[in-house]
Amino acid sequence: MAFKKDELIIIPPSEIFVGEKNASVTLMEFGEYENDDCAKANEVVKQLLEEYEGKIRFNFRHFPQTLVHQRSLKASEAAVAAAQDGKFWEMHNILFANRRTLGVTSLKLLSKDAGVKRKNFLDDLVNGTFGWQVQDDIREARDNGVKQLPAFFVNGEPVTGKPTYENLRKEIDAALRKSKKKTTAKPVKQRA
Repeated sequence: MAFKKDELIIIPPSEIFVGEKNASVTLMEFGEYENDDCAKANEVVKQLLEEYEGKIRFNFRHFPQTLVHQRSLKASEAAVAAAQDGKFWEMHNILFANRRTLGVTSLKLLSKDAGVKRKNFLDDLVNGTFGWQVQDDIREARDNGVKQLPAFFVNGEPVTGKPTYENLRKEIDAALRKSKKKTTAKPVKQRA
């Protein structure tokens, strides 16, 4: 009798979005869950998602600063684990709201509050099942020159200045105008 090993299909953080799936504008943030500035930026992101409902999508990428915040890595893994159950956004917000208590046992309890049903959630955290996903985000952050958190990008372009509502809104509006020009531009006939 042969045993069949279950294959774990993982949704990577780069594919986890909140908002309109086919939006022409993507707001991406590199951040972590113990950072107060990232928590403040999360409130701004909530406002933007509400204001631009149907027009933008948001992608949070993990860049835990483990030298300063020792629990941030496991918190990021917990968010990726919750995303596998379709509960990323719920877990994401709960992690920020509880950023002072992000030990592994607390993460398990918080996952229940987020509605995560994974039976092996705690095992996944202890075993680092989603650690490589977070490491991929860290690598991408470094490749994009991220040095300070939170770091925002609009359609792949870095946002300069502080991540205030006004600053991010200005960048989103510019990207929306740019995408509108592309869709309304008349096709140029090519001469043979």
